[in-house]
Amino acid sequence: MNLRLLIPFFDPTVKDWSLTARLMRWLTFLWLAIGMFVLFSASYYHGEVEKKDGLYYITRQLLSIAISLVIFNAIVHSPLRKLLKVAQWILLGILVLLLLTVLTGMGQNTMGATRWIAIGPIQLQPSELIKPFLVLQGAKLFGRWEQYSIRVRVTWLSIFAIVLLAILKQPNLSTTSLCGIGLWSIAFAAGLPLRYLAGTAIGGGLVATMSLMMHSYQRSRMLSFLNPWQDERGDGFQLVQSLLAIGSGGVWGNGFGLSQQKLDYLPIQDTDFIFSVFGEEFGLVGGVLLLSIVMSYATLGLSIASRSPDPVHRLVAVGATTFIVVQSLFNIGVAAGMLPTTGLPLPMFSYGGSSMMASLIQSALAIRVARESAAAKVIPIRL
Repeated sequence: MNLRLLIPFFDPTVKDWSLTARLMRWLTFLWLAIGMFVLFSASYYHGEVEKKDGLYYITRQLLSIAISLVIFNAIVHSPLRKLLKVAQWILLGILVLLLLTVLTGMGQNTMGATRWIAIGPIQLQPSELIKPFLVLQGAKLFGRWEQYSIRVRVTWLSIFAIVLLAILKQPNLSTTSLCGIGLWSIAFAAGLPLRYLAGTAIGGGLVATMSLMMHSYQRSRMLSFLNPWQDERGDGFQLVQSLLAIGSGGVWGNGFGLSQQKLDYLPIQDTDFIFSVFGEEFGLVGGVLLLSIVMSYATLGLSIASRSPDPVHRLVAVGATTFIVVQSLFNIGVAAGMLPTTGLPLPMFSYGGSSMMASLIQSALAIRVARESAAAKVIPIRL
């Protein structure tokens, strides 16, 4: 076994990859590197106060990144046909963890939501880990839609529905919406009949409306973002502090590490509102550069999809790109007051091992599609 194949930064095979695969690889690493600097700044004070160790969060995130990068490089060196074969079983396994999280007492409740489950000393967030496998299984199902029997179609559509309902049960409307949008985008790109897509979109809207009616805090979030200053010490507090952070950054920002809002003013500054810290420290210029990275990722991902001759591989690229880009835009939109406050992390920026792993796996899938589309030399990992 060539151990260097497990270390992305020293992968000797990259020179044989297609241009799009190499560009996606380095864009992912650039995004990740910026995210680590921002997380260090956003989490240091919180770690010092809460854990008596300013490096508490960044050291744990670096460990998550190290593990995730090994998986990342394993995927970029694994044929997609093999990944597609095992995806359904991994998805079902994570679904079991998801159901254990919400239907038993094994889930850990934080801030009113049960999204984490502990396996020994390791905390996992199944709703994050399941995303790349929804991409793979969704691409496999919709890409071969006509080849499957009605029974197989209904079975997998039902499993997807159970996944979405389990995430909604946590409750986690934002992640449910993201997963629904991701699967819908894959089905749309696959060319499924519009009547199916329209019906699904309407059904998803009705379910979201019912969730808002059942959960008063979700309604409060939906209304408070329209005028957060009306209740700036209550439901609008998070958004007000976020807007103060971004606004005080001005055009050029206050400088790296010099955010004031992260000092016990801005809540959850190292996860959901990490973009607010970024905006305060790097200003409008930094925000535009980050959006440029996100848009470059979207353009490159869709370019990879358009060049793939295999319909299933094409949908894998569409799904992986959609999940990362839409999640990023949701997070930034929430921090900037353009969307209701949700609990979505910013990919490759926010603290959280499960989110980091899901993001890097999805990037690896897009890179793998690019490699196979260009008929690049495949060098598998031999165990």
